[in-house]
Amino acid sequence: MLIYVCVSTHGYGHAARQAAVLIQLHRLQPDWQLVISSSVDETFLALVLRHVPVGRRTVRWDVGMLQADALVVDQQATLQALQHLENELPQLVQREVDWIREQDSQCVVLADIPPAAAQLARQLDAPLVWMGNFGWDEIYAPLGGAFVDWANHATAAYQSGALLLRCPLSLPMNWSLPEQALGLVSADPEALPLDLERRLRADGRTKVLVGFGGLGYSLQSDLFKRWPQHLFLMPAPKVSRQLEQLGQIANVLLLPETIRFLDVMPFCDRLLGKPGFSSFCEAMSCGVALHVVERQGFAEASVLMDGLRSHADHRILSRQSLESGDWKLDQPLEPAAGPPLSAGGATQAAEAIRLVAINNVKQG
Repeated sequence: MLIYVCVSTHGYGHAARQAAVLIQLHRLQPDWQLVISSSVDETFLALVLRHVPVGRRTVRWDVGMLQADALVVDQQATLQALQHLENELPQLVQREVDWIREQDSQCVVLADIPPAAAQLARQLDAPLVWMGNFGWDEIYAPLGGAFVDWANHATAAYQSGALLLRCPLSLPMNWSLPEQALGLVSADPEALPLDLERRLRADGRTKVLVGFGGLGYSLQSDLFKRWPQHLFLMPAPKVSRQLEQLGQIANVLLLPETIRFLDVMPFCDRLLGKPGFSSFCEAMSCGVALHVVERQGFAEASVLMDGLRSHADHRILSRQSLESGDWKLDQPLEPAAGPPLSAGGATQAAEAIRLVAINNVKQG
């Protein structure tokens, strides 16, 4: 059995949650061939997939929304990229159809959540499972203008499929498909290198994980000095000047690129970042409070923030507060308005995909 996973190129969150699902699916069916198909950075894929044997296909299945940085989208560049990809899709899909047929294996297509996956599944005559907390139709439609046609195109694609695996913190996704609701989708934390674990346990300061997704977000290094009673954990920046500046700050600990955020979360008290599905799921699963900057112009952000208010202790920051260093780390947390979300979404998704493969794949 081949499970072929089409993953959105928009950010790292889609790849992170599919890695969590594939880890669980490999435990259920270690003999199945798992393939992740995306243009997400290979270093990140290797980090989140750990030691699970997952094949790679480098394919850009969608555009999503192009961004100037972690908080700002570029609508005009997005429209241009959408048309460019549309022109390339026929050849791209045919290439992947040919490769999958060469594997001489029954196939299920799992999509998170590029509309073009519908074309692939249709040409293969393979079952199609969607998994996500939004569709690109719901992101494009509110933008109006030329985006409306792209929204309608996406909706038409989403209405074909065997199943929708609905993640928590979701937009409506009214696609007239059978669906299954999932709990929080997160992998499990793994042990840290012993020297790093000892250092974190020995440090009595409040520990704050700082992360703004794949694009990152550059904060002025002097802002961290405003919070000497806190230890900030963050990935080492790729710009050498920023790396040098942050490396000289006593309360900043730069994490090696081999360490997942998820693995340090059990040692952290708070997460400072932007609205993001996977970071929210991981933090909520680990009981880490969230300090989140508001984001405009992206429909998913509003439902994520509503979910944050309902299910997690938090503080909400304006962009001005973020950039001035007014991070509210000394303020009481706003308590969740409702109960916490249940965990186990990755396992639930893996079991559902397994059932689709067993029950819906054509024999012979």
